[in-house]
Amino acid sequence: MDVELIPGSGARSGAVLWMFGAFVVTAVVTRVIVRLIRAGRGPFRNTTVGTVHVHHHVYGIFLMLAAGVGEFVYRPDAPWLAVLAVAFGAGAALTLDEFALWLHLDDVYWSRQGRKSVDAVLVAGVIGVLLVLGARPFDETAEEGHVAFAATVSAQLVLAVVAIAKGKIASGLIGLVVPFVAVIAAIRLAKPGSPWARSRYPAQSRRLARSHARFPGERHGRWERVKDVLAGAPSRDPHG
Repeated sequence: MDVELIPGSGARSGAVLWMFGAFVVTAVVTRVIVRLIRAGRGPFRNTTVGTVHVHHHVYGIFLMLAAGVGEFVYRPDAPWLAVLAVAFGAGAALTLDEFALWLHLDDVYWSRQGRKSVDAVLVAGVIGVLLVLGARPFDETAEEGHVAFAATVSAQLVLAVVAIAKGKIASGLIGLVVPFVAVIAAIRLAKPGSPWARSRYPAQSRRLARSHARFPGERHGRWERVKDVLAGAPSRDPHG
């Protein structure tokens, strides 16, 4: 008797696990290598073409493009489906590890701003875990009809956008998979520097004062120290 270890059925459920596994392994290996490069240890060096530093998210983008084209054009079954899943997961890890660079359009990898890359990888990891465990936010609604499906998708997207506009990017993205997270983030107070706060919290308002009190700037709390351990402490020089 076959026992299905992964929620769902068929090769496509297994592909989610391959994708997630490739993402985690690539993310860990990438951080180890870049920290060795930063410390000047080991055989690894930055890749350059002439005077241009080729960042590793370039390889990630090409991997995701190749995986996407392969999936949409050929729609393969196992084992090629697993190969495409691994390529996409590895490409996503390489790309998100430099999320802050393509967000700021600057090499802020080792700066405090570069911590956004760590946040992006961790959020993607949480979403990956939920997908592996069987979270499929739209499956049941899709079976109920197009109207219910469209209404559910629209509501989740609106809540996620509101959460992101309030400066809660992680909650907004996770909320696409777990709607309850987006609901809580959307109804709670916005962060002071967020687009929502800038447009809806007047300068001397009570809400803005509460926002500053709840989210003090430049706070280097326990979670930030955990990220320093995982990814290496940021330097004052963003290029160092």
